[in-house]
Amino acid sequence: MMAGFSAPMRRLALVSICILLLDQLTKWLIVRHLPLYANITVIDNFFNITHVLNPGGAFGFFAEQSPGIRKFIFLFLSSGVALFVLWLYRKTAQSHTFLSYGLALIFGGAIGNLIDRFRFGKVVDFLDFYAGTLHWPAFNIADSAITIGMGILIYHVVFNKLPEI
Repeated sequence: MMAGFSAPMRRLALVSICILLLDQLTKWLIVRHLPLYANITVIDNFFNITHVLNPGGAFGFFAEQSPGIRKFIFLFLSSGVALFVLWLYRKTAQSHTFLSYGLALIFGGAIGNLIDRFRFGKVVDFLDFYAGTLHWPAFNIADSAITIGMGILIYHVVFNKLPEI
């Protein structure tokens, strides 16, 4: 199937496509089967599946801006981040396998949320964790992949494990 691609490029495709498919499948299931703002209690007083649309970025960043400004900012930023991650991936994947997995997670997650922004102008979020009155903002599979990937990237930065680029 991907015989003509190098091992790092196959890794990028496999990880990113898996994240993208899982993200889009779960969002499709939520949109199709759970009305907006409805929720399903999974673990009482800790975890719900909740259908919300996030017009802003992480933690509602820019949510108060007009839809046109939000769409421009987030489509531009998401596209820019995806291109930067691809560039960094090409520079590092051959020599830094662990980092390449993190970058592939970021790329797959960024594309997953970018698809939502093109389709809905907002991002579908549904994983809702809380403890009493302490409530974490709802998120999705793409956000989780980006967070894990960023953790791997930060590890490489903090411990000076990035290659010369």
